[in-house]
Amino acid sequence: MTDVRDPSAGLPTRQPDDGVPSRQPRGTLPTRQFTGELPGRHPVADQPVRDQPVTEQAVPEQAVTEQAVPEQGVPEQQVMDQPGDDLPGRQAVPVRRSLARPPRPAGRHRRPVPASLPQSAPALVLAVPGSDTDLTAGPVGELAAVLRVDNPAVDVRAARIDGGGRSDPSDIQAVLADAASRRPDGAHCAVVVPLIATPNPPVTRRLREVIAASEAKAVVSGFINSNALIAEVLHIRLSEAGLARADRVRLFSIVTAADGILIATVGGPDGAAAANVTSVLLAARLALPVIPASLDSPPSLEEGVLRLKDMGVNRLAIAPCFIGPEATKSDLDAMTMEAECAAPLGAHGNIAKLAAMAYGQAISQLEFPGEQL
Repeated sequence: MTDVRDPSAGLPTRQPDDGVPSRQPRGTLPTRQFTGELPGRHPVADQPVRDQPVTEQAVPEQAVTEQAVPEQGVPEQQVMDQPGDDLPGRQAVPVRRSLARPPRPAGRHRRPVPASLPQSAPALVLAVPGSDTDLTAGPVGELAAVLRVDNPAVDVRAARIDGGGRSDPSDIQAVLADAASRRPDGAHCAVVVPLIATPNPPVTRRLREVIAASEAKAVVSGFINSNALIAEVLHIRLSEAGLARADRVRLFSIVTAADGILIATVGGPDGAAAANVTSVLLAARLALPVIPASLDSPPSLEEGVLRLKDMGVNRLAIAPCFIGPEATKSDLDAMTMEAECAAPLGAHGNIAKLAAMAYGQAISQLEFPGEQL
């Protein structure tokens, strides 16, 4: 290897003299030959290929053949037409339905009683305590009217528990006998719903004894007490009397509003104990102290008044937690002497809903020969 100096550059340049290939001069790059295919890629149809120069030197253009992607035959999927399913290519799963009983809507807004009932379905009999209660007017007549409108397929009736026997058409024995005569032999003639808002063992005991004496095939349902629905009605009745604010969200004050609530129940200790949860829910709605008391057993109204006053309550109000027929006139007078009193629950829509729920739960456990609900 000999060094030959270039006079223009002033740097020595090596000349090959031993068979070693010389390097390309600076400023030139090797040209990559484009074969027209890239690994993992396919030319897309109807899109031109842009030629970008690699170096400043002219690159010979290469002809690129445009090839359309062949369409592969994909078998079409059989999609069943179902409401709400508009996704293409999705296999719909058939829904298995029972042929014996039509599906009932689920959720909190489903009907407590089916919209259609067989002819042999039992009647809904409101068992009213008291011997002189008016069944055509007042809360009993209004509740029966609401139930008939909301459930046109149900035979709704009202009867007295302590009536005049079979000779009295309003007595529960006479009502059950008439309902049994209109239905096939061996079928349940009625679902008897006690018209009480809280457990009342004396009333329930008398009712079962009367039904057993009538020899009618009837079912006595427990009144499904929903503490939230009862607390809502108590709140409404207190606001109607001006003893509580009408809306727990709007923080406006009422001069005549009470600062403590006493829930009055009927039915002994069981009724007062059942109202404990209702009192807690009502206290949460009003942000006031609320305690239950009983009209016919301890804890009495007087004891409840003393407890509220020990809590610092200066003005208390009484919220009757009964529909109306359960209490006598003397019981109502005793409440008004203790403090200002709101109206009883009465024929509120929540009470009618509870009665329908009790009937619906009872008939769901019955069997109808030859017919399905």
